[in-house]
Amino acid sequence: MAFEALGLDARLLSGIRDLGWDETRPVQSGVIPIALSGADLIACAETGTGKTAAFLVPMLQRFLSRPQAEASTRALVLAPTRELAVQIEDQVQGLTYHTTISSAAVFGGVPMDPQERALRAGVDIVVATPGRLMDHMRHDAVNFTALEILVLDEADRMLDMGFLPDVQRILAALPQVRQTLLFSATMPGEVLKLTQEFLRAPRYVQVGRRGGPAQTISHAIQTVARGEKAEWLARWLRHEAEGPVLVFCRTKIGADRLASRLSGLGIRAAVVHADRSQPQRLAAVEGFRSGTYPVLVATDVAARGLDIDGIAHVVNYEVPDTPEMYVHRVGRTGRAESTGRALTLVAPDEVRALRALEKAVGVQLQ
Repeated sequence: MAFEALGLDARLLSGIRDLGWDETRPVQSGVIPIALSGADLIACAETGTGKTAAFLVPMLQRFLSRPQAEASTRALVLAPTRELAVQIEDQVQGLTYHTTISSAAVFGGVPMDPQERALRAGVDIVVATPGRLMDHMRHDAVNFTALEILVLDEADRMLDMGFLPDVQRILAALPQVRQTLLFSATMPGEVLKLTQEFLRAPRYVQVGRRGGPAQTISHAIQTVARGEKAEWLARWLRHEAEGPVLVFCRTKIGADRLASRLSGLGIRAAVVHADRSQPQRLAAVEGFRSGTYPVLVATDVAARGLDIDGIAHVVNYEVPDTPEMYVHRVGRTGRAESTGRALTLVAPDEVRALRALEKAVGVQLQ
């Protein structure tokens, strides 16, 4: 449906038009009317389907239609990674350009003081990673007494990364009377348990296949000896790959080694993982986004934090450990109804793991 048909505030519609959006995507069509009604909600959808706008648009409409006289934090969005928090905040900034709604991103790897000032000032929307938010809560820099909306974005990834204790502590400190919106690409048992504990009679929205990769992605494998993967990948990147390529490695050391090896073979490659500083991570992502680096080598810290248009290929340098990891990784391509390609490099000793992955994901890799 057209955004114009949703009865949104003219200032919000101006921000939507600035972003070049005309019509809602399926997850937005399903979520926005329910979120506008004030009900709690669980949304399970393939990655790259527009979940961020699905919760931001009704949130902003509510705040514009019911302004507060005093500065206070009215919404909290929890995200698993710094990259995702930054990208959500960027979208907030775009949508609120014609309004007076304020926001702040709160994540690790950067100084706490500017974040603390924003939190104490009572910005309308806080977008935060759980660990850094807990740091601020320990310093009593956070006041959520007026909180109206909580969003848990990529909830399955947050729990995969070990944030469950922090998430539970944060949620227990929030007002009980609030709207809670939970978004996830997969729904493992821990996420369902969280919904039972903290959501009230939630409505459920399912878009696409539950827990599976997007239908717009093609899947392929290449059998290659473990010690020959870097050279094979370099040849493929040089002669066959078209467009930006995101390569996932299992470990930080492995990502550093592969990026260095590719660079030595004449392939411009940047690297991003948890041990890189925030400026280094931002520089790598922006270099990849701009085309300075046609290849970005990453660990799974980036599997949920990258929303970059036009990623042509996702390469699994090793067979992923879990079906959820495969879905999250390949979801960086084939986004917004465009087509994408996923390639997995398989050493002989990884064939058994590959077959188990095919069965769990429900996709024939060949």
